[in-house]
Amino acid sequence: MKLDFDKMGGVVPAIIQDAETGKVLMLAYMNSTAWEKTFATGKAWFYSRSRDKQWMKGEESGNVQIVKEMFVDCDEDTVLLKVKQVGNAACHKGYNSCFFRKVNGDVKIIEEKVFDPAKVYKK
Repeated sequence: MKLDFDKMGGVVPAIIQDAETGKVLMLAYMNSTAWEKTFATGKAWFYSRSRDKQWMKGEESGNVQIVKEMFVDCDEDTVLLKVKQVGNAACHKGYNSCFFRKVNGDVKIIEEKVFDPAKVYKK
């Protein structure tokens, strides 16, 4: 499958969804290397624009994403990965989902933390 990495300067958005529940866990970016590594390994790989490097989800936290299904949108510039989330946390802030805040006039945290990021990411 050929993806159009040129539209957004070498990357495509990747929507990550829990394969069992359908819950959206996160959004990240993939370049062609991350796409190839994901396809080859069956684990979610991404490209960090801020750190300018490839990274496998869970390489530090252990919260790996096992890819169950991969989809590409009609314009071939967005990816949807349905994953098994190992460790119950997709968010680096310690929540199951990166979308743990609900906006309804005000902002409310709607999830409990699964882990303490200060203990997991020792930087």
